[in-house]
Amino acid sequence: MLLNRLQRYYDRGSSPGRDLSLSDEFDQLFQQFFAEPATIALAPGFGPALDLYEEDDKLIVRVELPGLKKEDIDIALDDNVLTVTGERKEESKPANARVHRRERTAGRFQRGIALPYPVNGENVKATYTEGILTVTLAKAEEAKAKQIPIDIN
Repeated sequence: MLLNRLQRYYDRGSSPGRDLSLSDEFDQLFQQFFAEPATIALAPGFGPALDLYEEDDKLIVRVELPGLKKEDIDIALDDNVLTVTGERKEESKPANARVHRRERTAGRFQRGIALPYPVNGENVKATYTEGILTVTLAKAEEAKAKQIPIDIN
């Protein structure tokens, strides 16, 4: 029994020597839930990782979605929040196969990220290559840096 509990915590990335109480488990659950409110993993453990960075006049979001098809992914931009929704289909296994370990999850997911600047919703480009979704968003004019001329008196 103790070995099973230690293995479970070890699999989740916790220290195998630390035995968590029920209240610690609830604390971890709430911390994970409220860590990024715009992230919802409808399949347990499946919230795709993403990077957000900016270049001169654009924001670029890259989302890891390995194994998904383009048809399984939806992108929306609403009120300066970019939302990626999709579904990873369950792979079939032979009827007589015994599962010894299952870490890859299947199901629907939704991942939203609040953008740090206003963007031009008319100028959004999305590409999907080798499991990486790249969304390029042009900054709105009010978010771009402005050069201010200096008058000499």
